[in-house]
Amino acid sequence: MRRALTIAGSDSGGGAGIQADLKTFAALGVFGTSAITSVTAQNTVGVQGVHDLPPEFVGRQIDSVLEDIAIDAAKTGMLSNAGIIDIVAAKVKAHRIELLVVDPVMVAKSGAPLLRPDAVKAVIERLLPLAVVVTPNVPEAEALSGLTITGIEEMRQAAQQIHRLGARYVVVKGGHLQGRAIDLLFDGNAFTELDAERIDTPHTHGTGCVFSAAIAAHLAKGNAVPEAVAAAKRFVTAAIRHGFSLGKGYGPTDPMAAAHGLSQP
Repeated sequence: MRRALTIAGSDSGGGAGIQADLKTFAALGVFGTSAITSVTAQNTVGVQGVHDLPPEFVGRQIDSVLEDIAIDAAKTGMLSNAGIIDIVAAKVKAHRIELLVVDPVMVAKSGAPLLRPDAVKAVIERLLPLAVVVTPNVPEAEALSGLTITGIEEMRQAAQQIHRLGARYVVVKGGHLQGRAIDLLFDGNAFTELDAERIDTPHTHGTGCVFSAAIAAHLAKGNAVPEAVAAAKRFVTAAIRHGFSLGKGYGPTDPMAAAHGLSQP
């Protein structure tokens, strides 16, 4: 059994964060472990509250997993302040986690901020150099690169800028743009466009979490980064296609769609 670790926030509504990550790991046949960074009071309408755990306790959770169970890959999600980012970076180094996927979560689907402004610098300086893959969406890529992105050419420029910050591979996700859902993978030399149909649905809560967790799961199973990213793209497209209405706002994607035989990730 391959093992993966998610270091992220808890979504009480179950559509994103730790909950979405663990569902994705399970759907892809990987044993999921977790270190919770923040607890959110959250539903499909928005984020009603955030309680950050003490950084030292976040670190203790990571130690507990790594010192006993061990892992084959890890991902980060919501790391809301510089203190949490510092301890996560320190533990990644201490435990020599080589296959780290960084999802630089900054804003919830509802628009609520999930990353404090002072923490953006910490992500850039401490976390990105440790990442094998970083997966920003367009607003996150703009924040990390300082560029304005309106199309594929600007996505390429942003990917190059972010790559210079230390991540070995950069995936700039194009879901916020118009037209087909094109994500751009950059390895420092070449670009690969990952093209998929744009599915007309408001039920996309947790999309970024599912995508980054799927990359981590495929890396844990021994796939190389390009193959892991391509498989994750197919997986999240299926999860979006089978998203469903829940509550009064943005419903969740369905990472268990693959487990139900609805796709072949």
